[in-house]
Amino acid sequence: MGNTVRLRPPNNQLNRRCLLWWRAWIALVVGPIVAALAALGLLVAPVLVVPAGIAAAVGVAYGVIMPLWWYRVHRWEVTDTAVYTRTGYFWQESRIAPMSRIQTVDTVRGPLQQLLRLATVTVTTASAKGAVRIAGLDADLAADLAAELTQITQATPGDAT
Repeated sequence: MGNTVRLRPPNNQLNRRCLLWWRAWIALVVGPIVAALAALGLLVAPVLVVPAGIAAAVGVAYGVIMPLWWYRVHRWEVTDTAVYTRTGYFWQESRIAPMSRIQTVDTVRGPLQQLLRLATVTVTTASAKGAVRIAGLDADLAADLAAELTQITQATPGDAT
């Protein structure tokens, strides 16, 4: 049965700067909500200042705790035979993309990722589950990883379907 790929926990953590990236996203979502409630509270209905304070406290707690948890859970690894990832918060998902099934390898860097020198590597296969993403890598590591995966997949026999 040739190269057997088995499910196992991946070894590599994401770059620690992904904590800042996740916290910035949380702030971009929570900040406008808090600002809108506070502005309405000050201008229209003072009772809305209380929900603004609660939303701010919950947002700060969420922004401190959740990225640390996510950082502990999210893992990735690339071997000669497969790309392994583990993601999730409450429901954790482990994925394997065998090299022979990889169709494309892409890197993406949004504005916050560019600012923090981070990138996401997307490995596309023919899986109905969709692409395997490794988000929160150092940008240089992501570029090297994409090049390495491209070389490995070109040298790996298989039909990539």
